[in-house]
Amino acid sequence: MERIGIGYDLHRLTEGRKLVLGGLEIPFKKGLVGHSDADVLTHAICDALLGAIGKGDIGEHFPDTDDEYKGISSMILLDKVKNLVDGQNLKIANLDTIIIADEPNLKPFKAKIKLSLAQALNLAEEQVSVKAKTTEGLGFGSGNQEAIAAHAVVLLINNGGI
Repeated sequence: MERIGIGYDLHRLTEGRKLVLGGLEIPFKKGLVGHSDADVLTHAICDALLGAIGKGDIGEHFPDTDDEYKGISSMILLDKVKNLVDGQNLKIANLDTIIIADEPNLKPFKAKIKLSLAQALNLAEEQVSVKAKTTEGLGFGSGNQEAIAAHAVVLLINNGGI
């Protein structure tokens, strides 16, 4: 059995918050707004995993109305979602992600983000891809430095193999 999931998330940037992507704190003058640490990349990955197992989305499992999740690390949420995947006797074959942000320049951080995600998901680094793209200054949100967006695609396979 194989299952594919797609995830997407977008968070607004603001001053006075830390910028966290893939569990890694990125030095920048702004951070992402959210109930948790607002790690847009990890949220997209959670949604991809939940979609692949037919379990809805991150907001259904960790609502922003629940104080239990206020300020929580999205890596903790990712661990909880991974446990749901494991409970379905599935494992991640590969994870492909894109971060869309005109600022900051994420090229120097991609390898560290990839390692962070691989470790969190108990994967080999070659099973994870982290790409960073800009909008060339065009478009809503990330194009005018108001937000950062992320996309994730995951392939799950039977825990015994393909």
